[in-house]
Amino acid sequence: MALLEVTGLRTQFFTRDGVVKAVDGVSFELEQGKTLAIVGESGSGKSVTALSLMRLIQEPQGRVVEGGVNLGGQDVLKMSDTAIRAMRGNRIAMIFQDPMTSLNPVFRVGYQIGEALRVHKGMNRKRAFDRAVEMLDLVGIPNAAHRAKDYPHQFSGGMRQRAMIAMALACDPDILIADEPTTALDVTIQAQILELMVELQQREGTAIIMITHDLGVVADMANDVMVMYGGKQVEYGVADDVFYRPLHPYTWGLLDSLPRHDISAKGELCPIKGQPPSLIDIPSGCAFHPRCPYAKEICRTTVPALVEIEPGHSSACHFSGDPAFRRDQVACSADMEAN
Repeated sequence: MALLEVTGLRTQFFTRDGVVKAVDGVSFELEQGKTLAIVGESGSGKSVTALSLMRLIQEPQGRVVEGGVNLGGQDVLKMSDTAIRAMRGNRIAMIFQDPMTSLNPVFRVGYQIGEALRVHKGMNRKRAFDRAVEMLDLVGIPNAAHRAKDYPHQFSGGMRQRAMIAMALACDPDILIADEPTTALDVTIQAQILELMVELQQREGTAIIMITHDLGVVADMANDVMVMYGGKQVEYGVADDVFYRPLHPYTWGLLDSLPRHDISAKGELCPIKGQPPSLIDIPSGCAFHPRCPYAKEICRTTVPALVEIEPGHSSACHFSGDPAFRRDQVACSADMEAN
């Protein structure tokens, strides 16, 4: 049985300009000790999906209008406010995008990590602080006992991100949601943060939901990948299938946009043309059709369903099941030279 089951999740925001369909019918499962990567461009609905799982959507401007979130046999969307507060940070924890704005600037780092332990585990202040020091040491903060007494502005970007991971893992959650955990970090720190998360997952058995716009970031750590576009999931499957046998043209575009070491310096990246759609005014039919070089008339008029094309590998494209429909890189690779 899956640790987390999400079915038909729909989250909307109600604005003066119209209804924002931020998440539109998303379904997935997550098993203990596994990693699910949710990928897509900014505005595709990734972060709102995570906030919906945590019941952090602010009403009445926004709310989950439909769907189910089953965590260990409990429906998160039907929990009382008291039960939700007990769940957040305890069973499900989240690393937010910007650690500088997520940490309170007027409280010491060790105090902030210990707060969750005092609330959820009933520890006194000294025991909570000692545990906070242990967690900072666990995530690789040098001289943890001293640094726990520092304020967030005294930490570097990478250290603040490590402190956020320490805070999220302090109560030994079943699920860790990491929302763009490597944003604005240099590549060396990115690699260290991802390696740290994998080590902690192997040690603690934590399930991870990794949210990112970069497929390359999760290539080595994801078990499953869900690709989102326009608030919908357009592809879902085992990581190797999505990376090596992608089915949806949007996934093709994301992969073609990545720098490759096997392309010469004369080579050019192949970005996806155009801009992501407004979630207030989503195009008719397939939301990706205005940017898709393979679009036909049916794409403009009919919304494609997410269909299992091969075992465990689904795509929301009218032509994914057609044997003649194959990833065509000619347009992208015409000016590229292989080394």
